[in-house]
Amino acid sequence: MDTGGLALPEDVYTHGHAEPVLRAHRWRTAENSAAYLLPHLRPEARILDVGCGPGTITCDLAGQVPHGHVTGVDRAESVVDDARAHAVSAGVANVSFEAGDVYALEHADGGFDVVHAHQLLQHLTDPVAALREMRRVCRPGGLVAARDADYAAFAWWPRIAGLDEWLGLYRTVARRNGGEPDAGRRMRAWSRAVGFGEVISSASVWCFATPEDRAWWGGLWAERVSASQLADQARSMGLATDSDLARMAEAWRTWAAAPDGWFGVLHGEILCRV
Repeated sequence: MDTGGLALPEDVYTHGHAEPVLRAHRWRTAENSAAYLLPHLRPEARILDVGCGPGTITCDLAGQVPHGHVTGVDRAESVVDDARAHAVSAGVANVSFEAGDVYALEHADGGFDVVHAHQLLQHLTDPVAALREMRRVCRPGGLVAARDADYAAFAWWPRIAGLDEWLGLYRTVARRNGGEPDAGRRMRAWSRAVGFGEVISSASVWCFATPEDRAWWGGLWAERVSASQLADQARSMGLATDSDLARMAEAWRTWAAAPDGWFGVLHGEILCRV
């Protein structure tokens, strides 16, 4: 897309791409992260997956459109390389990956039947502009689909003070980076600001309650809060010390070990007809 010389927003990805972050991303599938979209896919559909990360959802979507094609786009070149490697190892042929920017997609108007983004809008300084660009590359009658978490709506048991501290820290860092961690509840408003006439809104959750799920989810966040870009940013912003982050990491391990442990992650979803 020709931006007419205008500078694109320099958004900061709060999570970064440390190994525990990518490990979480690789867990995502079309079934656990895009179920709201799957009934609307035709076998011959052309799909653009924006902010595709390591490509697990992208490749799953390709399996849903055996006579179509899925293009994954991500800003991070190293992650695009990971996605290509995943597609090769999974034996998925009708998929391709490229580096790109959601504010200026290198595709023609109306080139796709579906334009999809998962956990992307919450990290953007201008989600409305991103949705507008996603609409541009979607054909008339096609769908723009997005799903994002809502951090303020996270719920867990047992109550552990360190997790309240972690949530407050994350939301503060994300907002200082220009993002909106409580994106789920704003999805419909953002889509209507773009001017979509038909918007179907829904919600779904991830739930972590089995001993295996608790160990995985709690272990991931124990690492992420102490050794990731989030931790680096919290330190550099003067929001947390090493001992603060260690305390939050221990809170995650305590939660994971609790026999009654339960964690729910609420997501907002939109299907917007072009």
